[in-house]
Amino acid sequence: MSSASTSAVAPVRSLVLPSRDSSELLSPTGPLTPTSTKGAGTSALSSKISSVLSTSYSDTEFREALSLLDERGLQNVAENRRKLRLDLQKEVIDSNGEIIHEFGKVAEQLKRIGYTISKLNESYSDMKTQIDAAHASTASALGEASQLMTQKRQVESKQELLSTFKSHFILTQDEVDTLTLTSEPVDDLFFSVLAKAEKISRDCEVLLGFEDQTLGLGIMEQVTRNLNHGFQKLYRWVQREFKSLNLENPQIGSAIRRALRVLAERPTLFQNCLDFFAEARENVLSEAFYTALTGSSAAGLGDLTVKPIELAAHDPLRYVGDMLAWSHSAAVGEREALEVLFISEGDEIAKGIQVGRETEVWRLVAEDGEQMNVFDPVTALNQLVDRDMSGAVRILRQRVEQVIQTNEETILAFRLANLINFYKSTFSRLVGSTSVLVEAMGTLETEALRQFRSLARDHVATLQTEFQHTPPDLRPPEFLTDALEQLSAIMKTYETSLSSSGDDPEGEFEPIMAEAFDPFMTGCINMASNASSPCKSIFLINCFLVARTTLSGFIFVRKYVTDIQNKIEEERARLVVAQYELFRAESGLDSLIKALAGLDVQKKEDVGKVATLEEVEPKALRVSSQKLDDFLPSALIDATEKLKNLQDSKLASDVTEEAAERFCVDFEHVEEMLLSADELAEQKRAEEDGGEEHGQSLRALFPRTSGEIRVLLS
Repeated sequence: MSSASTSAVAPVRSLVLPSRDSSELLSPTGPLTPTSTKGAGTSALSSKISSVLSTSYSDTEFREALSLLDERGLQNVAENRRKLRLDLQKEVIDSNGEIIHEFGKVAEQLKRIGYTISKLNESYSDMKTQIDAAHASTASALGEASQLMTQKRQVESKQELLSTFKSHFILTQDEVDTLTLTSEPVDDLFFSVLAKAEKISRDCEVLLGFEDQTLGLGIMEQVTRNLNHGFQKLYRWVQREFKSLNLENPQIGSAIRRALRVLAERPTLFQNCLDFFAEARENVLSEAFYTALTGSSAAGLGDLTVKPIELAAHDPLRYVGDMLAWSHSAAVGEREALEVLFISEGDEIAKGIQVGRETEVWRLVAEDGEQMNVFDPVTALNQLVDRDMSGAVRILRQRVEQVIQTNEETILAFRLANLINFYKSTFSRLVGSTSVLVEAMGTLETEALRQFRSLARDHVATLQTEFQHTPPDLRPPEFLTDALEQLSAIMKTYETSLSSSGDDPEGEFEPIMAEAFDPFMTGCINMASNASSPCKSIFLINCFLVARTTLSGFIFVRKYVTDIQNKIEEERARLVVAQYELFRAESGLDSLIKALAGLDVQKKEDVGKVATLEEVEPKALRVSSQKLDDFLPSALIDATEKLKNLQDSKLASDVTEEAAERFCVDFEHVEEMLLSADELAEQKRAEEDGGEEHGQSLRALFPRTSGEIRVLLS
């Protein structure tokens, strides 16, 4: 019987009651037990009731027991209560019997298993005995086989290592042929084999780090020999390609660019290739320039597609300009073509040259601290273009020098110098300031300026005879007018050039002024030195005015304009003095003004001296007054007539007005002194004679007033 059934027996037992109903037991009217059994029955009943009442209906076992009773469907009757215990016990006994029967079966099976295990143990013992015997008989063979397998694995590992080593450090015969034989093409395979050989050479440094260096030295020697043959093959191939290379073709092959980048690792070979290329291009460009000049090559072969410069240029300036323009166009085209070869691979070429320089013998023995020049692709390109153009530059220099030396025109000489200066600046930006092109342009510019100065000085020398006397009408001399016209043309040329936009255009143009302007102005000053005043000042002012008019339109000669203006002011001041002295002399008041100039009207003692002066005596005053009356009607006209040759009428009017003003100021002083002297004399007479009048006053002898003078001279 199961444990659940067994556990349910106890509560079921506790439910077994007497046959009498519980209602009867609890009812107070129920029948009573006999007197002899009253105490015992009451005690048993009480215990039963206490047991029932003490049972917890929340107990799990109790609920399971009630569930079992419900499943049996029993009714709570006396018969069922009596049979319930027996039924439960019978079920327990039956269950135990079944368990025992099953355990019997299990025991039988265990016996069979034990028999089988014993058989297996016997078989195992037999097999173990046989295996031990087999192991004993095959132990030596297995040991030998194990050693052979170990040796096999070692041999395979060494074979794999050898294969890897050979593939990494040894060039195959086909690769050696590709690298060294001239019959093999220079293609991608050649460059890959060359790169592999270089890598082997670098990796051999690892082998040299071991104690036994024989292998590393042997491999390095063989690879170095093959590398040298490879670079020699590449060097000759590049030279052959340079012979047939067409720089005018925009599609320059990538193979030549790659070859140059690789060949840069051998700076000596790379430089030799550049020298060879520069020499070939120099000949090509020289031939092209000669053909552009004459229309035919040096060998006499004509080219109908070319319009000869020597025939198309009708004047020296156009001739030189066309030659310089062709040179500039050729240099630009050469640079653009070579940029594809060098600038596009510039960094790689620079790295290759740096690597090559570090491995060359003379670099290894260089002194400590010695610096190697770093390859600059732009500088190298400029130098190569400059070398390519050197042949054409020699021809250009000869032709331009011939034009400069045969030129006899001053303005043309300066224009040639200015044109050459323009192209010098252009070439400087194109190929650098230290190039042969720029050096040649500098030499030609110096030669043109020297010719300009020489012609200017010769022109001045031929005019020395004209630097003698001033013209009768005091106008600027003809040589000055011509010189200023020439200078104006020169300044216009300079203004449109690149030189005028420099840091100091005035300083750069000053040497030109020293040759084309200063000698002529000095000649005018020398001419005026023999003239008398005011003709000298009038002549100089006329010359200065025309010079100022010419120079004032150009900002790079402001210093000269300022100097000329200052000289004009100086000569104007001299003209004012001359006109002022003319007024004093012609008016007859010069001596009177001088006599009264040092006296002060505010000082009584100075006023008292007036009457003692010889110039204020009645006779002298009458003469001065009469002469002044004769002078005043035509004074302004006569003064203006003196300046009629001055080309600036406004300046002449201003000079005359300023001189007249100064004369009027002096006259006012004379008038005040005379009036003060009359007043002082009148006071003295009043004190001495009691106010009687004696003789004429100074004012009566000299009646003109300063107001009248100003009106007549205005």
